[in-house]
Amino acid sequence: MAFTLPLGAQAPDFSLPATDGKTYGLSDFADAKVLVVFFTCNHCPYVVGSDEVTRATAEKFGPRGVRFAGINSNSVGTKPLDSFEHMVERMNEHRFPWTYLRDESQDVAKAYGALRTPHFYVFDGERKLVYTGRGVDQPRDTSKMTVNDLENALTDLLAGRPVATPLTNPIGCNVKWDGQDAHWMPVEACDLV
Repeated sequence: MAFTLPLGAQAPDFSLPATDGKTYGLSDFADAKVLVVFFTCNHCPYVVGSDEVTRATAEKFGPRGVRFAGINSNSVGTKPLDSFEHMVERMNEHRFPWTYLRDESQDVAKAYGALRTPHFYVFDGERKLVYTGRGVDQPRDTSKMTVNDLENALTDLLAGRPVATPLTNPIGCNVKWDGQDAHWMPVEACDLV
């Protein structure tokens, strides 16, 4: 069995605390025509390097019924900067247009099969997975970016077309798993394509 959620799979539910003081599950995004769930964090240079492009995509597609849920599953034992307190500080500073959730147990990261930060999952109105992988081809330095896979997937989906490139390899730091070396990945977690 693949580690990462396969295309066509139903979005796994969750119940996670957010930086706004509320707890969210899938039903809290029921009004969204499209839901983008992405695994992110506070410190990774690939996240920090591409957050403003992700912001622009969220702002562009928000009026068309697309909502974004960012999930930080990184172990604070490995990366103390990924603590909930630092998440709150980061959202207060940057005011990102997404809900920022904390997956302390890492159960949600395992359910989705998150490989890296950032790792994007796009779900249609029935919450079936239609795209997974990277946001852009150069997340660490978006001045060199040539492809915005996330934006392309959302454009296709909202136009009623099949997503032309539904699967890419996420580019970023690996998820920091509790009790493991910082560079450890599960054996069954391999490239998607």
